[in-house]
Amino acid sequence: MSKGFPMLPQAARAIERLRAAGHEAWIVGGCVRDVLLGRTPTDYDLTTSALPEETEAVFAGEKLIETGLQHGTVTVVLEGVPLEITTYRVDGGYTDARHPDGVTFTRSLREDAARRDFTINAMAYAPGEGLQDFFGGQADLSAGVIRAVGEADRRFQEDALRILRAIRFASVLGFELDPETDAAARRNAPLLQKISVERVFVELSKLLCGLGAGKILRAYPDILGVVLPELTPTVGFAQHNLHHCYDVYTHTAVAVDHVPPEVTLRFAALFHDLGKPATFSMGEDGQGHFYGHPKVSAALAEQILLRLRAPKRLREEVVRLVEVHDWPLSSEPRLIRRRLQQLGEEGFFALLALQKGDAAACSLSDCTREDGRNAVETAARTILAARPCLSVGDLAVNGRDVMALGYCGSGVGAALRRLLERVIAEEIPNEKTALLQSLEEKDAKKA
Repeated sequence: MSKGFPMLPQAARAIERLRAAGHEAWIVGGCVRDVLLGRTPTDYDLTTSALPEETEAVFAGEKLIETGLQHGTVTVVLEGVPLEITTYRVDGGYTDARHPDGVTFTRSLREDAARRDFTINAMAYAPGEGLQDFFGGQADLSAGVIRAVGEADRRFQEDALRILRAIRFASVLGFELDPETDAAARRNAPLLQKISVERVFVELSKLLCGLGAGKILRAYPDILGVVLPELTPTVGFAQHNLHHCYDVYTHTAVAVDHVPPEVTLRFAALFHDLGKPATFSMGEDGQGHFYGHPKVSAALAEQILLRLRAPKRLREEVVRLVEVHDWPLSSEPRLIRRRLQQLGEEGFFALLALQKGDAAACSLSDCTREDGRNAVETAARTILAARPCLSVGDLAVNGRDVMALGYCGSGVGAALRRLLERVIAEEIPNEKTALLQSLEEKDAKKA
C-alpha cells in the first residue's frame, strides 16, 4: 500500500496475490477517482492482465461469483468483501446502445482504459506502481471537467446511459462537461429511449441529490426531457404572476436546489409544478393562475414514477407531497396539530421543507415567507415535545370504553374519530372523563 493513497486492505491483498502469481493488477475507475477527490470509495473494482480462469486459480478456495464471466469479470469475496476483478479487455460493437456484443481480452492496461467512459474514471492505481493516467483524468479532476475518453460521440453511442452518467457526475461533483462532451451528449440524447427505466431512475435519483442538481437541470432540459417528457411543457412557460420571477421550469430547478438533498424531497420539488401548463388561466386582474395544479401535478408524478418503476413507498410519499404542496401552514397550534394528524410527523416536516424550497424559488418578496415557516417549525417542535394527541391510539379512551356506552360495529370507530377531531380542535381535553361525557352528551342530544 502506497503512502498517501489509502486503499481497502482486501483490495490491496487481492492485488498482491495476483502480482505474486505473475499478473498485473490495479484498482481502477471510480474508487481511484474518489480517493483523489478525498472521498471514501463505496466499492473497489480491480482490473488485471490475468484471464478469468487465471483469476479464479489465484483465488481458489475463496467464494467466487461468475455472473459477469462473459465480460471477463469474476467477483471474489475476500474476507467478506466482494471485489469485482475484470480482465483487461477491448469491447466489441454495441448494437443495443448499452452492452457490448462481445469482448476481446488484451494484455494492455492502456487499451482497457481506452474503452472507459470518462477520463476521471479511466485512471488506475497499484501499490508500488503508482497512478496510471493515460487520458488526463487527474487534470480534469483538478479543473472540474467531465470529458469523454477519446471520441465522445462514440462513447455515447456505445452506451447511451453514459449521457445520464455524464450529467449525474457533473451534478454530484459540481463539475461541468467539456464542450465536445456536452455537444455529443445533446446530439445523442434520443438514444436514452433505449435504456431500461430502472437504470434511468437510479441515475436521476443520484443526479437530483447532487451538489449542482439545480444547475444541471437548468443546463440540460433537452436531455432530461427525453427520459422525463412531462418536464418539457414547463420549459420557458411564463407564469405571468407577480409572485414568480422565473418560468415554471427554472422555478422548479431553483426549488430543487433549495430542499435538502434527500431523494423524496428532490423528486417532489422536481414534480410539484408539472401541472401548471395544463391549468394556466389569465385572470381579470392580469395575473396568471394555476387552479388545481397540485392535483394534476400529483397525477403526472405518479405516472412518471410508475413508469420508472420507483419503489412503492417513495412513489407514494412523493405523490402525496406534490398533492398537498400548497396546503396552508402557520404557527397557529390548532392548524399545526391538524396537519400533524393528517400527514404524520415525517410528512409534516417534509411538506415544510418543500414549501421552503418553493418559496425560495419565487419572487424576492415571497422569499421572506421562509421566516414564517421557521416559526412554524419551531411551533411544531414545541407541540410535539408535549406529546399531543394526534391519532385515535393517543386518546385517553379506547374501543372498549366506547362499547361500554352502547356503541357497536362501525359506530365505535366513528365515535373515536369524532373525539379525536374535537381534541385536536381543543374543544375538549384528552381526558377519559371528559371524552366519555362528550359521547354521552351527544347521545342525549340525539334522544
